[in-house]
Amino acid sequence: MTAPTTTEPRWLTADEMRTWLRLVEFVMRLPSLLDRQLRADAGLPHAHYLILSMLSDAPDRTLRMTELAQATATSQSRLSHAVASLEERGWLERAQCPSDKRGQLAHLTDAGMAMLEQTAPGHVGEVRRLVFDKLTPDENDQLAQLLGKLLARSD
Repeated sequence: MTAPTTTEPRWLTADEMRTWLRLVEFVMRLPSLLDRQLRADAGLPHAHYLILSMLSDAPDRTLRMTELAQATATSQSRLSHAVASLEERGWLERAQCPSDKRGQLAHLTDAGMAMLEQTAPGHVGEVRRLVFDKLTPDENDQLAQLLGKLLARSD
């Protein structure tokens, strides 16, 4: 038998802690800032806008619900509630997947696409104001590379 090894945690350095706290603060604040703008302009939260936006970029503006949940980093349950709300507004439709009777498809309607086209300029303006207007092109490239590294390790 081998004795269990106990290792001390690798505590964050002061510089790492500073970076970590800034990252957490930004990640926590950003959704509510985007929500505020989208609720004022379109009466919907950022999470719902993201669902519609993902569908607008999909082939035939349609995705399987499981793919949509992954693309929006949300649970199946939360996605189902959001989709029901978007269906009530006529911005999205659900249908059975023809190749898999257990699967469901979400489809962005013409009305949903029109709402996105109307709302997108204000949303992009807010994203620009909150993120990209504060960065140089080089900083944007660095941020993209760093986020790519972090996201690749989060799977």
